Amino acid sequence: MRNAEHVTFGGSGFDRAGELRSSPEAIAKAAADPAARAVVFWRGKPLISAERPAGLIRLALDHAALKDVPGAPVLLGREEGAPVFAVDLSGWTPADLDESTLGGFADPSEQRHPALPDWMVFAELRRVMTWLSPRDAELAATGRAVFSWHDIHQFCARCGAPTQMTQGGWQRLCGSCGASHFPRTDPVVIMLITHGNSVLVGRSPGWPAGMYSLLAGFVEPGETLEAAVRREVFEEAGVRVGEVGYLASQPWPFPASLMFGCYGEAVSTEITIDPVEIEDARWVTREEMMAVSQGHHPDIMPARKGAIAHFLIERWLSDTLD
Repeated sequence: MRNAEHVTFGGSGFDRAGELRSSPEAIAKAAADPAARAVVFWRGKPLISAERPAGLIRLALDHAALKDVPGAPVLLGREEGAPVFAVDLSGWTPADLDESTLGGFADPSEQRHPALPDWMVFAELRRVMTWLSPRDAELAATGRAVFSWHDIHQFCARCGAPTQMTQGGWQRLCGSCGASHFPRTDPVVIMLITHGNSVLVGRSPGWPAGMYSLLAGFVEPGETLEAAVRREVFEEAGVRVGEVGYLASQPWPFPASLMFGCYGEAVSTEITIDPVEIEDARWVTREEMMAVSQGHHPDIMPARKGAIAHFLIERWLSDTLD
């Protein structure tokens, strides 16, 4: 697919410096490098510039804001030869914190650390992802996903004993049974299902009014991407799919998915939804989707910019899927 890696969170060519991860000495040397910088997170929110154009902030590892960070930083890699780490400041609690505003993909709240200037804020990544450059978006997505994995893997899945971070943050090791645990990515198919001049879209319960997207679902063990596309579309909408192909992928760190953008040709059109999975599904013509894309449709909002659904729909409309 043309420009397939131009999807948000992918394609910046970042050097992950994987050869350093097995050497504590090399990681310590990288952390001591005066050019080393840290990308900073608070409860999954990256530290960015509040001024437009927004950018991901990189702090020196000895910055005052990082002095109370517990544990070692995560090695993300190298940027123009300089080491880049990720640091989690979630142990800090803002004085004016309003918990009710946190958690949603449209979370509008911003947090400011007292050791940082007011123009540096922690912001929900899904809200600001399209403000960032490809490199900033990749770093933010990587750090967020790795910290999310650490949060839920404090104990060994084999024996239940506590685990310790190793390999620069890319492994957790059980001191009891010796098991090694590595960050996981969940494969998800998201499907551009067409029939003639129409595309199939649906909405999940609880989504904002007018929000529709392409159908999507997790790939099951022992299943190909093609089989997952056919199964998910039939389970959710009752539509049978024939030919299936791959288009593009997108890391989606909410918390740790890899979205496989696929296309499929429907061989049936009658819709029977699974109300547990989705609230509604419908066929939308190309002409209607053009109106949706321009914000002129009476019932459907445009797909969220930055998400692979928007990427695929816009390329279907412009006939650049190949």
